[in-house]
Amino acid sequence: MSDIKSAREIAMEKLQQIEEPTEEERLEWKFVPKGEELAVRHLKEDCNLVVELGKYQENERKYVAEGAAEVLARNIDLPRNDIAKKNNRRAMEGLKLLKNDKVSVENVFSQIRNIFKHYAGQGEQQRKQAYESLKAQFEAKVQQAVQQQLGPMARARVDVERQPQFHEEWRKVRAQLDSQYLQHLNEYKRDLLSIP
Repeated sequence: MSDIKSAREIAMEKLQQIEEPTEEERLEWKFVPKGEELAVRHLKEDCNLVVELGKYQENERKYVAEGAAEVLARNIDLPRNDIAKKNNRRAMEGLKLLKNDKVSVENVFSQIRNIFKHYAGQGEQQRKQAYESLKAQFEAKVQQAVQQQLGPMARARVDVERQPQFHEEWRKVRAQLDSQYLQHLNEYKRDLLSIP
């Protein structure tokens, strides 16, 4: 009967098995979030990353830069509008300041810019064609439904672009079109984070 342990005893045994965190782990836990905050400030306001990084000791700086780089890379997105383009530019500027291997960073940025260029050029044409095709399909479906309800002679003009179902379908189609770009972009963002 003495083999039965209380929940408290079991918890205490488990706590004793957990090792104390290393100094590196403590530094990472403390300074990665500071880097994340720094990156947010860089994106939102005019914050000099180099000066801000200089405020940290050498052993802390690595973790601050790591946290900042993760946030900056995460904020690189498809150039859907002017705000996204501005955000991309600021994120890429910040990453270039944080990384030591500037040549490798610029090589990845070149690939990212190619994605952006394609997205804005041929991608825009694909999206316009897909939009018009979806609109025509939707108009045909609506016309068919009207004719089924009111008879074959019925003609009704319905602005499908005002229909919530149309917008929902368009969001799905657009997400599918964007997914190929996002897949490559995410790959390049991972490459950026692996650069020292």
